[in-house]
Amino acid sequence: MPILKHAKKKLKQDKKRTIKNKKVKDTYKSLVKKAKEEKSPKSVSKAFSAVDKAAKKNILSKNKASRMKASLTKQVSGKAAPATDAKPKAAKKVSKPATSAKPAVKASKSTGAKKKPASKK
Repeated sequence: MPILKHAKKKLKQDKKRTIKNKKVKDTYKSLVKKAKEEKSPKSVSKAFSAVDKAAKKNILSKNKASRMKASLTKQVSGKAAPATDAKPKAAKKVSKPATSAKPAVKASKSTGAKKKPASKK
């Protein structure tokens, strides 16, 4: 048992945080389990949301959350795969034709160097 005042306060804070974290942890675990059983897009979406919230609150690491979501998607993909945050693949990039540019001229313009006016004699 803590003796110092700040240690007592820290113990109270830790107990409160433990309870909050346990609620979040239980929630995402139960939703993930439910999503694995049901395999419906709605349940998977709820599980993804709960896992993301746990990762946001540092209860899960971001990598573990990502891994969980990926494995859940794999298991559920037999039925209907839910929409994820992944961006759709872009079409092939068209390369621009090479143009001949004078690097020395462009470098002086980009640095903001000004040319000295011609001296009058």
